[in-house]
Amino acid sequence: MVTESDIEHIAELADIGISRDEVPEFTRQFNAILEYFEILDTVEGESAPAGGITNAFRDDEPRPCLSQEAALANAGSTEDGFIKAPRVM
Repeated sequence: MVTESDIEHIAELADIGISRDEVPEFTRQFNAILEYFEILDTVEGESAPAGGITNAFRDDEPRPCLSQEAALANAGSTEDGFIKAPRVM
């Protein structure tokens, strides 16, 4: 069971502002969600198909890659053979 102090701790970790008035409502909602999970834990599921897991995608086939010049051909800006991106900071 989730307590109000748990909700305050989670809000602090997630860096979200929850007012003191909202804590009881969030506590109730968290506990309701956990009750649903307890119900789901009691449901018997079907087993996996007899064939097991299969790969629905194509098999990997090695093939030549682009040359460095071709890979950089459409780059907006390059430097020393690499794509140069704008500074973030």
